[in-house]
Parts: sequence; C-alpha cells; structure tokens
Amino acid sequence: MDADVAVIGVGAMGSMALWQLAKRGVSVLGFEQFGIGNDRSAVGGESRLFRTAYMEGKQYVPLLQEARQLWKQLEKETGNNLLTLNGGLMIGDPNMKALKNVLQSIKEFQLDHEIIQGNEAAKRYPQFKLFSEEVMVLDKNAGFIRPELAVISAAHQAEANGAVIHRYSRVEEIVPDDTGVKVVADGKTYRAGKVLVTTGAWTKKLLPKLETNIEARRLVLTWFPAKNINDFTPENFPIFARMRKNFRLTGAPTLDGTMVKASNTKNPVNVPDPGNLNRDVLLDEIKEVSEAVKELMPGLIPDPVRASVYMDGYTRDDHSIIGKIPEMDHTFLVSGFSGHGFKMAPVIGSIAADLIVDGETNHGIEHLDVGRRLVY
Repeated sequence: MDADVAVIGVGAMGSMALWQLAKRGVSVLGFEQFGIGNDRSAVGGESRLFRTAYMEGKQYVPLLQEARQLWKQLEKETGNNLLTLNGGLMIGDPNMKALKNVLQSIKEFQLDHEIIQGNEAAKRYPQFKLFSEEVMVLDKNAGFIRPELAVISAAHQAEANGAVIHRYSRVEEIVPDDTGVKVVADGKTYRAGKVLVTTGAWTKKLLPKLETNIEARRLVLTWFPAKNINDFTPENFPIFARMRKNFRLTGAPTLDGTMVKASNTKNPVNVPDPGNLNRDVLLDEIKEVSEAVKELMPGLIPDPVRASVYMDGYTRDDHSIIGKIPEMDHTFLVSGFSGHGFKMAPVIGSIAADLIVDGETNHGIEHLDVGRRLVY
C-alpha cells in the first residue's frame, strides 16, 4: 500500500483535504495534472469572495462560520495573508430570491449587518447606482480570499505534515476492489486504502461512467479601470454581488492599485471538453459586462482592461456533491461547487477528512449528500 488515502486533484478542495488529512497523521498522496495553484479550474482570478449572509441558502451559514475560523488557522500555520474581511454588499430588490436568502440567513443566525438604502446608500457607497426599489445589505463578516496563494499554502502545509504530492501527474484510471483502490497515473500504478476525487470541472472526464450530474462551465472574469482608484481600495470598497434584472455583477476591490474586478457571473456556459476550454473572450461577452458596469457602477470606466476565462464544476441544482460514491468501494467525491464553493474550501476539506477517517461528520451537509436526486 502506497498510502492510506489518495487525493485526485489538488485544487481548492483537494489542497484543503490534503492539509486536513495530513494534520490528522493520515498517510496521503496527492495527484495534480497541472501545477499547484494553476488556472485550469476555479482557482485563478486573483480573488474569490467570502460571504456569510448567503444568497445560496441559510443552510450554508454554519459551514461558512467554521470556514472563516479554518482560514485563520491556515494563515497562522503558514504565515500567509489569505482572507481579508473588509465587508460585503449584496445589492438588489429585496423581493428577489437571492436577497431573501441573505435576509433569512441574517435573521436566523443573527449575523452582523446593516441594511442601507436611499440617500444613505448614495452617500456611503457612491460607487454603485441604486434604484428606488433596491437595498444594500452590508455583511460585516465578508471579504476576499487570495485563491492561488490559498491553494499553494494548503498544499505546502500538507507536505510539511508528511503528504506527498505528484505534480504534473495525470490520473488515467481509478479501480476500487475489496482491499482498496488502484490509481493509475502517467502509466504508473499506486495503491491506496481510499480515494478522494476532487477534480471539479474535470470530474466527468475521470469518471465518465458515473452519473455525477456534474458539468464543466465557463466563467469570464473582467477587471475595469476606475475614475478614482482610491474609491475602490479595500478600505473604501467592500466585495459585492450586484443583482439587477437578469444580470449579476460580482467583484472585489482593487488589489494591485490599478483595476477593479467586476464580472458577469450569471448563467455560465457549458464546456463539453475541459481539455479544450475556449479561453478567448468574445466581443459580445465584453459588451454585455461593459453595459452593465456603465449602468450600475458609475465610478468605473466601462471598458475592461483585463479579461480571463476559468472553469468550475456545476450541478443541476447548484449545490455541491459530497460523500462516498455509490457502487464504488473506498471512493469518495467532493465536487460540483457551482461557482460559489471556494470560500468554504477549508471546512469542506475537514468534512472530507471526517468522512474518510471516521465514516461520518458532525457538520450539516444533508443538502450536499452524494445520494440526492438532482433534477432540472
């Protein structure tokens, strides 16, 4: 046996699972077909949003509260600054489902927040145009994560605790049997007691016969210059999700002092083959996000100066899949985070370690169970 556990895919979730498993003294191997912190999945893009008052449902709040503590723990162990809590604005009509979920999260968990509207909103956050029917909800325990550094930090800390990571090593096959799992990578065979698959957008490529209901989707991230960049520093400008009609802008303050992230994250398109991702940004995509920025964010110059393409694994209900894969002995799946999972990566890594080592977890993940039926 080469290891107690093999982790396939050392991205957001795989790196955190490796960190958590190695901390518990588990012998663990990691396999990553690219380099650590690569941009071939959901890791790239300079920043990821951390939100506690959650648009996707109040059931995530306990996971997010635990994730915040684990982000700080990883920072302490590595000495790297990964999570900055500078607040987060959720902006839109309070009758929208996303805003209703935010307000329900706040009410049930008594989250630290403010509701801002009218003249007060215009005075405090003139970077946004607010319409008469809209409100701003300020989540005071929100901010941004540095995704590339976060994955690198977790992977390096896992190695410091004894994990072995095979970089630029593509897993071709996993074959479970009565005593463990055979992993074939670049023509070489390894054996592990259990396997954790954390391959995100690449899941169906590795497990084509498994009905995982996970598909790769393409995300275009864009950055804009500002009329006054000082208005968009972390001290003056929270992270945000700006909903308006059929559009959603999400973004973060300037991290390099020259441009501001504001991207259309609504309805990402399917990627049939993640190995052939179209990384060219279409003119229509640029025009669409530029028009939204022009209408909703008057402090930005509505011509993007940077655009990048990434992927993530999406499920049909936009909630991830966590648990032991049915009819595959010793094989666990953590995937399908649908564009909103990075913020909770440390707690998902801890949950994966719980399931693998203890066979159960105390965290509430019923809504993420691998056995649920996913429907359109």
